[in-house]
Amino acid sequence: MTGTPGRNIAYRGFRLPADLDLGAAEGMVAVPGGLAIGAPVGQLDHADPHTGRTARYDRATWTSPVVWTGFAADEIVPSWTGDTPEGGWLQVELRGWDGGEPSTDWYVLGRWAGDDATIHRSSVPGQRGDDARVAVDTLCARRSTTGWQARVTLFRRTGAAAGPVLRTVGAVASAEERDAPDPPAATAAGGAARGRVLDVPRYAQRLHGGGETRWGGGGDSWCSPTCVSMVLDFWGAGPTPDRYAWVTPPGPRPVVVHAARSCYDHAYAGAGNWPFNTAYAGRHGVDAFVTRLRSLAEAEEFVAAGIPLVVSAAFRAGEVPGLDYDTKGHLIVLVGFTADGDPVLNDPYAADDDEVRRTVARDRFQAAWLRGSGGLAYVIRPASVPLPPAPAQANW
Repeated sequence: MTGTPGRNIAYRGFRLPADLDLGAAEGMVAVPGGLAIGAPVGQLDHADPHTGRTARYDRATWTSPVVWTGFAADEIVPSWTGDTPEGGWLQVELRGWDGGEPSTDWYVLGRWAGDDATIHRSSVPGQRGDDARVAVDTLCARRSTTGWQARVTLFRRTGAAAGPVLRTVGAVASAEERDAPDPPAATAAGGAARGRVLDVPRYAQRLHGGGETRWGGGGDSWCSPTCVSMVLDFWGAGPTPDRYAWVTPPGPRPVVVHAARSCYDHAYAGAGNWPFNTAYAGRHGVDAFVTRLRSLAEAEEFVAAGIPLVVSAAFRAGEVPGLDYDTKGHLIVLVGFTADGDPVLNDPYAADDDEVRRTVARDRFQAAWLRGSGGLAYVIRPASVPLPPAPAQANW
């Protein structure tokens, strides 16, 4: 198959508080496993546009160093993990750099809380300038951008006993190479995970099609939180029943309803915001981030390491035999490979759990994944499970 664009891709993540001194902290203090508000640097009266509630918050910030990509990036996607007790939330911003100075203004890529008791988590629509624009969860550069910088602001309701904790933050930068040859892994040459299929549980999102319709429209729209739920339960890290006891009636699988609510972006009006999904996963004691991969050969390295991936693809019915429906963007769990190198999937877009497991042609699926999302993937795994060795131009 020809015409699949290649990409330059670079990922950099920061683990806190270990990386505290790499950036600039204002009002932050190191706590076990992260950063929290110490002596705040100021206050903010914030009116939540989705609830109308206004409250005063103490604030503190951590700004990363500039991360140089080694190429001119056109898209940057952040991700983070943290904790937000009631009364706390965080805001993540990005800006581009080039030639030793900022190439863009700061843009807000998310206002996030783990639940909706304090604010309603959301992206911020309408951000567009001559230098860049924001497409929900992606900073799209309009000027030469060879580096990026992240700024995370923690907010704690003034007078609250506890506040949010930032644990990790990072971003993946990428740029399409329009004249690049097809990725070599579109062939069925030998790979690291041939014949290995991970025992990821199978959850069908369409079981929820006639039930709960809040938080993005119900089952037909819940591919991303359904995939994250499968992977969390694979690791034995999913939420305990008391966390989703609020789901009444419980329906076919209340943990998926809980995940959809917890990933829901109130501005985008959907549960598919990429970093909101990995941030939800990160609440459960696992490491989670968004990146892009260059080929299924790279994906095989994760499966060989025992790590399933949540990947985003787009296709028309018939383009990937076995996935006989149209989608402009759909999340699927890559759970393994056949002995011949074909991907084995847990596709949540199924009528029941028995139909979730599917095997598809390698070249067709790779094209749908790389063209549809630039090889986007959620990496979710316990910190005790090592990542595979990263390539020279590191994208994990």
